[in-house]
Amino acid sequence: MSLAQVHYTSAAPGDEGTAGRFTAVGPGVSGALLAEIEPLVRYELPGGVPERPSDGELRSLPQAFGYFALSDGSRLVARSAPVRDTVGTGAGVRFHAHAVHLPPGVPLPGDRLPVEAWRSPHWVAATPGGAIPDPLALPPGPAAVSEGLDDFAVSRGPWLAAVLADLRRASDAEATGGRPVVLVERQCADVARWLGLASVTLPRESAERLTFTTYTRRPGSSASRVVGVGPEDAGAARAAGLRVHECAGPAPAGGTGDVWATTAARVWRSRSPELFREARELPGEPFAAGPLAVTALCAGIALGPDGRAAAAGWAADRPYALDARRTGQLVEAIASPGIDDRTAPEFDAAGRLFGALEGRCPASVTAPLAAMLVTEAVRGGNGSLELPRRDAFAGPEGAEVAERLGPEILTELADTVGSRSVARTVQLLRVARLLGVDGTESLPGVVDRLAPALLAEASAAQEGSPGFAPALLELLDEQFEVRTALLGALDRIAPGDPGAVARFLERVALPFTGTQALPHLRMCAEVPEAMATLGGDRAAVWHRVLRAAGISPFAEPLVLRTAVGLVWEDRAPTVEEARLLLDAATSDSHRVAGTWARLVDAALSTSATGTSATGTSAAGTSATGTSAAGTDEAARLAHDLLRGFPGEIGGRERAGLLLLDLVRELRTGAPEPGWAERVRTLCTQAEPVEPALRERAHAALVERLLAPDRPGAELYDFVHGADAELIAAYDRAARTETVRARLRTQPAYAADCFTVWTAHPHAGRAWPPVAAALLDEVLRPAVRGMSAEGVAEVEATVGRTGSSGRADAFRDWNRSSTLGRLGRRIAGRVRRG
Repeated sequence: MSLAQVHYTSAAPGDEGTAGRFTAVGPGVSGALLAEIEPLVRYELPGGVPERPSDGELRSLPQAFGYFALSDGSRLVARSAPVRDTVGTGAGVRFHAHAVHLPPGVPLPGDRLPVEAWRSPHWVAATPGGAIPDPLALPPGPAAVSEGLDDFAVSRGPWLAAVLADLRRASDAEATGGRPVVLVERQCADVARWLGLASVTLPRESAERLTFTTYTRRPGSSASRVVGVGPEDAGAARAAGLRVHECAGPAPAGGTGDVWATTAARVWRSRSPELFREARELPGEPFAAGPLAVTALCAGIALGPDGRAAAAGWAADRPYALDARRTGQLVEAIASPGIDDRTAPEFDAAGRLFGALEGRCPASVTAPLAAMLVTEAVRGGNGSLELPRRDAFAGPEGAEVAERLGPEILTELADTVGSRSVARTVQLLRVARLLGVDGTESLPGVVDRLAPALLAEASAAQEGSPGFAPALLELLDEQFEVRTALLGALDRIAPGDPGAVARFLERVALPFTGTQALPHLRMCAEVPEAMATLGGDRAAVWHRVLRAAGISPFAEPLVLRTAVGLVWEDRAPTVEEARLLLDAATSDSHRVAGTWARLVDAALSTSATGTSATGTSAAGTSATGTSAAGTDEAARLAHDLLRGFPGEIGGRERAGLLLLDLVRELRTGAPEPGWAERVRTLCTQAEPVEPALRERAHAALVERLLAPDRPGAELYDFVHGADAELIAAYDRAARTETVRARLRTQPAYAADCFTVWTAHPHAGRAWPPVAAALLDEVLRPAVRGMSAEGVAEVEATVGRTGSSGRADAFRDWNRSSTLGRLGRRIAGRVRRG
């Protein structure tokens, strides 16, 4: 079918107010389309053109060759070229546009792409004379790729990848209405060559969407997807925020992250454009890098690590897409020993490719991949590789790799000085097994170092399973001897930090369901469920965890340490819990396990906090009964601990327990003489002693000194010891309601207190004022409230236990109180009168 043509020329000199006019219009081109076409075919001379250019200068001016999409779905292929003005003086420059209109769905003759018509000899620079003949056919020009595109691509090597990436994005079906890609070239023909490269590189449907113009002075207002400008207009394009490739300037720095574009650039630089057609025959998305990278590698074109990774990944997902020949070529290219820039993603993709090909291809084909992977695992330290199966190294290739890598593996595994991650150790052990390297001698040292490293790295990692877990579990599944040795090593270190082992087992489910005893690991695995089931009943949790060990603490005392560490990891047991622990095993078992120290902590912490086994506070009890049930239990526990571990408990802990034991004796028994001095000495030895423990010791001492049956020698030592803190405690205890009630109801007790509080008037500075205050503020109100018979009994008791002078002193003391009352009454009456 013939195509309608349009001719347009610029205004002649003297045609004021017009830019140009249509000089010929073929059939089917409406006036509305002409209004749309006119701005597309206008031409603006570059800057600096002489008013009367020579023929050579005229020929060097740029020609605007364009391909445009019109609003009705039709398209336009046009060329606008400067021509000599023959209408006026003959010396000026005008332009002539020749366009071909393509109705919707109608291609160019020969089904050629628009860019292939840019060098057609049928473009004319003048309107045909007379009537326009029947619509002219436009034979296609030579194919764009046939004349020098390879040379052009090589000359534009630094820009190739970036420009191809942008041209691909510009050809996207959803890119309509976007800002154009700007190509800066000195010659508009070079812009056309870029479009020729795109027509070969892109799929046809993408190339057909790529509207363009090879030359414009106003790129910001262009409706085309690709525009060409001269160097003088590059700055304006950049200022307009357009994507500019200044191919007429210095080579750009850096590259592009578009793997498809980078691979396409390498194909062009290798002068192999036919590979684009081959790549499009392979399955995959149109611009996926994999098919093109596979085609390039099979053709012997060297690619970078991203291209090789894309090829390996594509082939791993489609192991049947390539025939045996190309599969061998691809493996050879990927595993080439001359490559030294491989990356971790490339190795991962190669590992997936090996897994996909293993069993489908002969071992001779996959052997280079297997050798490359294990070499990287040993020398590159890539711990995330998918390693081949063991049978991949059964042949002579495996023996050669083992001979080369075996000594390196054993040397690194035997190194106990340098730092080595868990993933690295696991990888080395797995590779050693793959290659049949015997590491039996180094295994004990390896697992003794690996076991604590597992806990440390898991603790340092974030929540969830640590990164080394999958490879570790594969190692334990593959190698029975490693599993046995490692689980044994973890079981040995568990008593030292059972909480860390329990947290590790929650995140990494180690397989220890076999015949190994592993009592400590079984306890660590049991505690989370026990805690969840039994809640805050730590005694019940402890019993359940201890049962999980499957061994008696009498036979293996260290299970005590593990159980205590799991249940009471960050706190001391209560006294009741400590009593349970103490009675669960012999003192020898606790001594071996070291759990006696936890029992000491329980006794001292309970005595300090004043919390009983039921959790109630003892702080608010009276002075005569200051000790709570928890403190009494702690004192009894302290007594038993001192008897059970005499050689282990020392220092301030021993002094604290002795102080607790003395409290018990002061309240329930007959302690050795020298109470006050012992309290002072033990408090000093237990420094820094908890204030609550010191208070309880002082309270127990003064309660005993206020008792009716206290020895006089102890009271004398206390008074003359001049310990202000103890005397203050005595003062507080004497003022409690318990003592006041006893004074009011027991004349003999009141007589005894009068004797004590008046017997030592010169015993230092602390005692006399306290004794005087107690006489006046505690004893006097009590005696005042007695009956006359009670007062007489107090007086008689004072005389009977002391002397007649002491009785007289009491009468005088009591009389002064009575006279004082009478005097105050008389004075009051005088004031009222």
